[in-house]
Amino acid sequence: MDVTLEKTSELEGFIVVKVAEADYADRVKKELKEIGATRQIPGFRKGHIDMNQLRKRFGNEVKAHVLNEVSADACLKYIEDNKLDILGQPIPAEHEAIDLEAKEYTFKYEIGFAPELNLDFANTTLPFYNIAVSDEMIDEQDKALRQQAGTQEPAQEYAERALVKGSIMQLNEDGSVKEGDDAIQVTDGIVAPFLFKSADEAKKFEGTKVGDKVVFDAFATCDGNEAEIASMLHIDRDKVESARGNFEMTITEFVVNKPAELGEEFYNKVFGADKVHNEEEYRKAISEMIARALQPNSNQLFTRNAEDYLMETYGAGMALPETFLRKFMLRTNSEIKEEDIDGIVKRNIPAIKWEILENKAAETLGVKVEEDDVKAAARTYGMEQLQQYGMAHMADQMLDYFTENMLKDEKQRRQLVHMAFNNKLFAAIHAAVKLDEKTVSLDEFRAIVAALNNATGEQVAAEETPAE
Repeated sequence: MDVTLEKTSELEGFIVVKVAEADYADRVKKELKEIGATRQIPGFRKGHIDMNQLRKRFGNEVKAHVLNEVSADACLKYIEDNKLDILGQPIPAEHEAIDLEAKEYTFKYEIGFAPELNLDFANTTLPFYNIAVSDEMIDEQDKALRQQAGTQEPAQEYAERALVKGSIMQLNEDGSVKEGDDAIQVTDGIVAPFLFKSADEAKKFEGTKVGDKVVFDAFATCDGNEAEIASMLHIDRDKVESARGNFEMTITEFVVNKPAELGEEFYNKVFGADKVHNEEEYRKAISEMIARALQPNSNQLFTRNAEDYLMETYGAGMALPETFLRKFMLRTNSEIKEEDIDGIVKRNIPAIKWEILENKAAETLGVKVEEDDVKAAARTYGMEQLQQYGMAHMADQMLDYFTENMLKDEKQRRQLVHMAFNNKLFAAIHAAVKLDEKTVSLDEFRAIVAALNNATGEQVAAEETPAE
């Protein structure tokens, strides 16, 4: 078998496969024998048909099949042996019908080459923005932590973030308490004004004391959310419409959060035993906590800047085998119409260029995704999901189960593999380039992100500092 490369341009060409009789004859004979041994052929007992009959009945079909397989295998082996960097897959070139009486055949496969790139990370400098932790951030985090570790205590007066207990009575239009079987009356009601959607409704509870009466609109407190109204008024969801209008709450008790006091018990609860011993160490530990929480934002912005740098430096002038790409897309997607292909290729060029760049970057930096990387990405994603749904406290019990199920799902596994690849790739780029590190305030960081989003129309996250 003779396999050669014929380049028609710098980025396009053909792999030519010349197949001689010796390359396919034995395989044709073997497949014909298998047909004779396994198929039920009319007029013959299974396994008792001679080779001449097999050739007469199935010879052309088997020969065509074997020729296509032999030539395609030879094409792929040539690509592998010669380490050709191609885009997509080889496309069989159009040719006249195969003359199955011939002995020798020539097949052509059209290919498109990825452009040659020489990425230089060692002489590249990229900005990296660390977000400064301010005293205000530390104070806010201290307040959140002390509230989380605080205790719920009864009180006689309203306070910030207080729960309000009492009876809730439906009112008539004239303001009198509604009577009758259809009246909504709750003797053990609880409302949380600090969670109300309406600031006006929440203000009605400010300055109140036990024994006071407050008239409020239940629908306005939650923008008419059926589930919230039903829960507040102890009614079925199908009766929510009957709850329109005002209600009167007679306050019997306030439940306020008493923040935890600074001290050894609190420090151990938040940071673990014997990690923090005084207020100075406590504020330092909070600062480190906030810095860790902000770091993903810095990393995400670095990732975006690295992507932009690679695309501007190496992607802007990158040539692609567009003729081949048109044929490849038409062949691999039956829904694409020929009259639309130019526009589709144009829209896909940035994504194609980026895929070439990230693969070349991974090759240059020796980035390979191992199974442990995929599992680590799955655990990180799983933890984020549990935290999002307020289930972080169940992580130890659920994380392994959650992760295992994600890895079993083929679609989710592909996403996790790509996530692991991105994590390793940009960590490697971070380590390979020179960093122009700058420390900026959170507001300055947000301004940088906003300017980038406005310039590109794409979104880069700039998160608030979360309470841990």
